[in-house]
Amino acid sequence: MKIVQIGTGGWGKNHTRILSELGVLVAICDTNPNKSKEYGEKYSVNNYESLDELLRSEEFDGAFVVTPTSTHTQIAIKLLEARKHVFVEKPMTYKSEDGEKLAKLAEKNKVILTCGYIERFNPAVDIVKKIVNAKKYGDLVMLEFHRENRMPLHIKDVGIIYDTSVHDIDTANWLFNDMPQVVFARAGKIKHEHEDFASIMLGYKNNKVAIISSNWITPKKVRKFSAVCTEAIISSDFITQEIIVEKDEETQIIKNEKEEPLMREIQNFLDAIRDKTKQVVKSQEAVNVTKIAEAALLSSQKGTPIYLNLK
Repeated sequence: MKIVQIGTGGWGKNHTRILSELGVLVAICDTNPNKSKEYGEKYSVNNYESLDELLRSEEFDGAFVVTPTSTHTQIAIKLLEARKHVFVEKPMTYKSEDGEKLAKLAEKNKVILTCGYIERFNPAVDIVKKIVNAKKYGDLVMLEFHRENRMPLHIKDVGIIYDTSVHDIDTANWLFNDMPQVVFARAGKIKHEHEDFASIMLGYKNNKVAIISSNWITPKKVRKFSAVCTEAIISSDFITQEIIVEKDEETQIIKNEKEEPLMREIQNFLDAIRDKTKQVVKSQEAVNVTKIAEAALLSSQKGTPIYLNLK
């Protein structure tokens, strides 16, 4: 299998490392000629400064698009039209209607289109989902997420909702196995051009709720979530991947093997190219996350709940 990577920015360097380790990386493309050359030489692969040139010169099966959000649509359209399988880093697009176009194009050309919602590949989330699905501690009724840190330097074109909260929006949908019916949010900016703090409430059917708190103000990195079930609270840390179950007077730590979520995510994309049934993050699910992020921004601006009807 042959894979190319478009963009080698702050997070992209991790994709390049793993694709090289897996022996599938054949070319790098970056509009910055120094970056393109540096990564091409580092991993002994061809390098390009333009996507058109790469498409003319390289034979490949799939591509990773790890560029600023504002460029995702244009790049992905060219790749999908060339009938290439495409992995787009989150969020898939800035506007949900652009995401709908990409999803339809991928379906028409019978290729995989997926998006980098990496927490689905976090072993801790995996285990919590299995516990929840088995109803080991009753029904899941509420989720709480806290994702805090200083703003990443490579993020320029979106605020915290599109860059950070989307991870927890997707994880909430994944754990509830449902889409929210209503969104209410408050967001604002203190130090940055776009919103740098946000609290989002997602309302699902049967009064189930997810509360998502994100900010780029806290100096300490926090990546935690809790699943409140009718008979216990399951808490976890996305970073340490430790899981704690608290039930009445009893506290249990669930042991699990720590793994790199990005490695599992990339491997899933490669597996899905061979067998489409293995695709974990479907394109429509990624479009829905963008719709929910749009609703959160609109809710914050209007000060009212936004009602949704997502498929």
